[in-house]
Amino acid sequence: MTEAEDGLPSAGQAAGAAVLLRLMRDGRPRTRAELVAETGMGRSAVAERVDTLLASGLLHRTDNARSTGGRPPSAFAFNAAARVVLAADVGATHAKAAVTDLSGTVLAEEDLALEIAAGPETVLKQVSEHGEALLHAAGRDRTDLLGIGIGLPGPVEHASGKPTNPPIMPGWDGFDVPAYVHQLLGTTVLVDNDVNLMALGEHRSQWPEWQHMIYVKIATGIGSGLIADGRLHRGSQGVAGDMGHVQLPNETDVPCRCGNTGCLEALASGAALAARLTELGMPAQNSADVVAQARNGSVTTLKLIRQAGRQIGEVLATAVSLFNPSGIVIGGALSQAGEHLVAGIREVVYQRSLPLATQDLRIVQSAAGERAGVYGAAAMVVEHAFTPAELARRAAARAEVRWTDRDGTPRRERTADPSRLVWELHRDAAGPIPGLEVRRPTLEDTYLHMVHAADRADREGDGHDPATGEHGNGDENESAEVRSA
Repeated sequence: MTEAEDGLPSAGQAAGAAVLLRLMRDGRPRTRAELVAETGMGRSAVAERVDTLLASGLLHRTDNARSTGGRPPSAFAFNAAARVVLAADVGATHAKAAVTDLSGTVLAEEDLALEIAAGPETVLKQVSEHGEALLHAAGRDRTDLLGIGIGLPGPVEHASGKPTNPPIMPGWDGFDVPAYVHQLLGTTVLVDNDVNLMALGEHRSQWPEWQHMIYVKIATGIGSGLIADGRLHRGSQGVAGDMGHVQLPNETDVPCRCGNTGCLEALASGAALAARLTELGMPAQNSADVVAQARNGSVTTLKLIRQAGRQIGEVLATAVSLFNPSGIVIGGALSQAGEHLVAGIREVVYQRSLPLATQDLRIVQSAAGERAGVYGAAAMVVEHAFTPAELARRAAARAEVRWTDRDGTPRRERTADPSRLVWELHRDAAGPIPGLEVRRPTLEDTYLHMVHAADRADREGDGHDPATGEHGNGDENESAEVRSA
């Protein structure tokens, strides 16, 4: 048994639990025997981890599996309703907030009008207040929260959750978003760039079979998110996919808000098209106005949108040659203009990229639509919570709650969320709860608990260590020190 670098138990148990959770999140019920066969773990290791996940509420028992003779075996399934996630996709002038279950199903949602330029405290307080109202609308409260995921319209240092020199977010640079929101709602907070989360949400909800994908958001600005080997790729500084400021050839006289000239965003974004239409005597203030004119059949608008698609295609053709994605998804407000934008992109990408790179390439409009960002924010929180390191941290923080029942029977329960258990006890009690006490374990307590679990598994005789997941048999797995003793 070892310890992780942060001082927590290395938690082979947590790693095994993470493996089971990844498997069980597909929603299909499985028996212990099926879990042994699919994971390669020993019987005792699977039993230990299943019991742990049942106690946490992340798994629940379902109808027994079909019997092959004798008593039918118990089956277990992922409990997506065990906790909820608060997800927020914050834009320059609006936000979408939603409460989802652990599978990403939206339980309640709301669109908010806001101004990102009002500053972080004003915006985050507004989002948090509406988020808490959504929790109540979904029949849940803070004690049910697994965490909060927030997408912001600018560069974000994902490890710290702090915006980094965001061009349209005055007052946000270096602001500690996770710490501020944690003060308001008291739970884990994760933050990322909005386009990254849209890419993650689109991938997880619509195209999980694509291991390599580019998501392009075309709205007031232009940006993209990259999925590589099924995971979000942020780059060394968290700005991978910033395609809006790639310079187009022969367009160097058009100024961009970044300070350069000829940027893709300055020519093909919703804001750029709105400005061009206004110059032509067809007033438009934003992407929504451009889309409205396109839907009304404006030939001029449709031609501009088609040309914008071609310009975006020029940049994406290079990206296809460099990255070789399975698919490109076009999202953002301007994508609602219809097939003209996507057709322009396809025209150039298929013409300029190598045939080998495009023979199976699909270029499609976003299927997740306006929910892509909240889907991604929720997925970010759930996937973080179910990593081995985070499961180990939560396991090490398990507390013991003790109380006395109405009939005088002493009770105790171990939980990673004692505040929730105490709240439930008070909710169900008719009066004061005798002997109520919360004991938080030390690191040594948790370590000993895991050692005892491993010893118990060893005594079952299958030679499988639930802490490491390694197989063996009897004396062959004993250390030299034990044998010499």
